[in-house]
Amino acid sequence: MNKAIISWSGGKDSALALFLGRQFDDIEIVGLLTTDNTEFNRVSMHGVRTELIEAQAISIGLPLYVINLPGEVSMEVYTNILKHQLAELKAQGISHVIYGDIFLEDLRQYREQLLNELGLIGVFPLWQQDTVSLIRLFSQTGFKAVLVCLNANHLPESWAGRELNETLLDELPPNVDPCGENGEYHSFVYDGPVFQKPVLFQKGEVAWRSYSQAGNWDTAFIFQDLTLITSDVL
Repeated sequence: MNKAIISWSGGKDSALALFLGRQFDDIEIVGLLTTDNTEFNRVSMHGVRTELIEAQAISIGLPLYVINLPGEVSMEVYTNILKHQLAELKAQGISHVIYGDIFLEDLRQYREQLLNELGLIGVFPLWQQDTVSLIRLFSQTGFKAVLVCLNANHLPESWAGRELNETLLDELPPNVDPCGENGEYHSFVYDGPVFQKPVLFQKGEVAWRSYSQAGNWDTAFIFQDLTLITSDVL
């Protein structure tokens, strides 16, 4: 049986990838791999507190491996840190890494090139699937999530903290991918078929953040803060 680690953001795509990955006959998922910004103790991009990701791992019943990043780092530094962590996991018997990517070809190429250098294999169970179908699968199988990060150019502040369900899907603007695959939104999954018990949280403040990005990337994001109610999810 091949041993796999799953790239874990705490959001819907990684949760669905875990759900589908557990159905493979030749792969055993033995851990979650996430990235932590040590300056804020939050998951990169999604802005979710690391303690919530740790609570997810406890409820899922898998060990959590954390890549610690010291604030903002260059792509070169990030890649070197990631390679070091993946090399350590390979030494522990990991042969596959599962990702929740759907359409972003350049991101998949980056991941596969890095894995090839290390002698690891990438698995992409959501790749090029219809995003409406994926969200409906997410909802119909019992997953529950809230929106924690919004691209302000695509969604209004009032959507921060909303439940990710089929009602929300029906209300999405036409220019927003149902899975937020172009960065329109990110989510935090707190319950579902991969969890033993829900991760309990309370909503905090909503904050706007702007980032300096090269090229034509959008720079304004809205974050819904979440706080863990109890670490004793079991």
